[in-house]
Amino acid sequence: MSDRQFQKDSASIAFDLRHRQTIDFNIGRYDVAVAKGMARYRNLEAAKRAAAAIKREVLTNWEHYLLEFEKQCQANGTEVLWATDSHEAGTYLRNIIRENKAKLIVKSKSMTTEEIELNKLAQEEGCESLETDLGEFIVQVAGEKPYHIVTPAMHKSKEDVAKLFHEKFGTPADENPVALTNYVRELLRKKYYTADIGITGANFLVAETGSVSVTENEGNAILSTAFPRIHVVIAGIEKLIPRLSQLGLLYQVLAAHGTGQQITAYNSLFTGPRQQGESGGPEKMYVILIDNGRTAVYADDESWEALACIRCGACLNACPVYKTIGGYTYNTTYSGPIGSVLTPFLKGFKDFSHLSFASSLCGKCVEVCPVKIPLTDILLTNRRKAVEQGLRPVTERIIMKSYRYMAEQPAGFSKLSGNIKNIVTLPFNYTGWGPQRSMPVFTKKSFSQQYTTKKTKTTN
Repeated sequence: MSDRQFQKDSASIAFDLRHRQTIDFNIGRYDVAVAKGMARYRNLEAAKRAAAAIKREVLTNWEHYLLEFEKQCQANGTEVLWATDSHEAGTYLRNIIRENKAKLIVKSKSMTTEEIELNKLAQEEGCESLETDLGEFIVQVAGEKPYHIVTPAMHKSKEDVAKLFHEKFGTPADENPVALTNYVRELLRKKYYTADIGITGANFLVAETGSVSVTENEGNAILSTAFPRIHVVIAGIEKLIPRLSQLGLLYQVLAAHGTGQQITAYNSLFTGPRQQGESGGPEKMYVILIDNGRTAVYADDESWEALACIRCGACLNACPVYKTIGGYTYNTTYSGPIGSVLTPFLKGFKDFSHLSFASSLCGKCVEVCPVKIPLTDILLTNRRKAVEQGLRPVTERIIMKSYRYMAEQPAGFSKLSGNIKNIVTLPFNYTGWGPQRSMPVFTKKSFSQQYTTKKTKTTN
């Protein structure tokens, strides 16, 4: 994706007032809920420091915990498959579909599966893949991608969903959200019973026990794994935590920052396929661990902490840029501040370094992050890398060098009359920063000139 296309898409969506109204309404409800969630903490900062310490411990001893997780999984009867990139992960999944002659997959919410375009892949194998999270189901029916890490259909109003379901399923055009939810529930129940494969992501991978932790509010992940013969987990290698006892803290921190809840409705632990004497659960369980650029982030001394992310979505909801240009403008799996930090490493600086410039650097994302990722610092270092790699426009380089030359000679710069400065900045009223905003008007005399004049009068 080019910087020019990003600018074009941003300009288009930023002034779509209906889109802005929908996003403001949905994020506004989130803000109210999260404020209540944060108020439950006696010392929120202490909880965030503890959560951050857990994730830093993992990254400091990453290889150890990955191997421990694999060992415990194998002891539980789970097969672990290591994928260097999305293509290799897709190949593993294709083989599982073919070996089991699967015709239907039920899938709970997972952003990692978006990295490998799982639904498209399954379709190519002649296998239906059905999203069972309500938000994911809505965007799948609409032929779209998730708009938000936590809230896939955040960009749609209840009227949008009613219209979509009317067109696709023949439900009443003015149907209410409760009735539409019940419709989807009935439709999905039939699919759970007949599915061959259930696929989930992972919120956390517990090294100590080889367990996969999935957090959700609808019960769809439980149903997606209860009936199919095969359970496939697709997870990034950074989802590790060392010990089972740490989930108590992380569940609460994730829920509070993600939705404002005290704790998410369903928190499930999957520790292997059905064991002897058990009546339910899958016959086989696979965990596909994806790198897909994560080790490139880890190898970077200035960006590695981005891997501590627990995908709560708080930075997206706080970001003024995300709330202005929306999730689709980024054209990535992960949008918002965390997406702007990660994507250049995952998909290449050449095509996505411009995302690091899509930030006001206000610091709100750092303030709300539950694991204390220094997002603005990483955005700045990514900007520097883009400049060092010669990826910024030539005109920008000329302008910045010119400004640097003038700024290094403040005496000469201040002597430029206000009229000259106004002429120089006039074009920005019509391009770049404009035309939706006006450049400031410079006074005829600079501050230093006015100060010198006033000081001379005072002395005399």
